[in-house]
Amino acid sequence: MTDNPGPARRVPRAEVRRRLLAEAVRVFTERGYDDARIEDIAHAAGFTKGAVYSNFGGKQELFGAVLRQGAEDELATVSAEIDGADAATVIGRVAELITARIVGDTGHGQLGLEFAARAARDERTRAVLAPMRRAQRDTAARSVTEVTERTGIAAAVPAELAGLILHCLTNGLVNEHLADPEAVTADVIEQAFSAVLTALLPPTART
Repeated sequence: MTDNPGPARRVPRAEVRRRLLAEAVRVFTERGYDDARIEDIAHAAGFTKGAVYSNFGGKQELFGAVLRQGAEDELATVSAEIDGADAATVIGRVAELITARIVGDTGHGQLGLEFAARAARDERTRAVLAPMRRAQRDTAARSVTEVTERTGIAAAVPAELAGLILHCLTNGLVNEHLADPEAVTADVIEQAFSAVLTALLPPTART
């Protein structure tokens, strides 16, 4: 007689989302939005496609969640790395971190470009993109606030405006690096970020 293993243990919702997002990044990057299938993402993560709909609502929302997660990961990395750093080194460190993400994670950049292109032609995609972009700008503003609070540096402009500037700079450099990586190198990207961060957090504004 075989033992009854009992009911299968329910996977926590947070773990379901984590696994779906991880596979979505891979599938979207490899195949692009149009050719990526929800059932393939769900199967690779160990679930049915119903898990995608119950956690994200559909393909567009899952795509948006992938991009939002990238912004949140960047904020977490910046927050951890600048912890304890002094004002003299924080600008260079932040520039290094963002540069490394742009150069080392071109998949997210490609996905962002694809989604923005779709949004220009499709209202439903734009309805997903607009709040996602707002959230990304808010994340950038929170990064500025995090830096000022931890280092005592006073920003030259309000955090919301600084967040918008950094968000636009990031997107622009992502686009240029993808289009012309031989000219828009890691060194160039880091120099651009350092210059803008120095303008936003000038020495005369530091306490």
